[in-house]
Amino acid sequence: MGVTTVRLQAEVEEHLEAIAEMLHRSKGWVINQALSEYIERQKLEQERWNQTLEAMESAVQGKVVDANEVHSWLNSWGTENEKDAPRSDK
Repeated sequence: MGVTTVRLQAEVEEHLEAIAEMLHRSKGWVINQALSEYIERQKLEQERWNQTLEAMESAVQGKVVDANEVHSWLNSWGTENEKDAPRSDK
């Protein structure tokens, strides 16, 4: 396990100490948890961004679904005749 030194603002340090005390954990544990969650969120955001870029490229290539087909599909949700998701023709 690596060691990293971080300078914290006094207010952040106070909150960190309070959280660590409340959880009966060390400040290092709290920092590790917070950074792990932050890193996971960043990975998810990057994945979503990549999916957005792929979707935009598909639209540029004309791979789109007619809005009426999408609305029809959405309106079928929760009914006995629920439809499959529409797909582009390309």
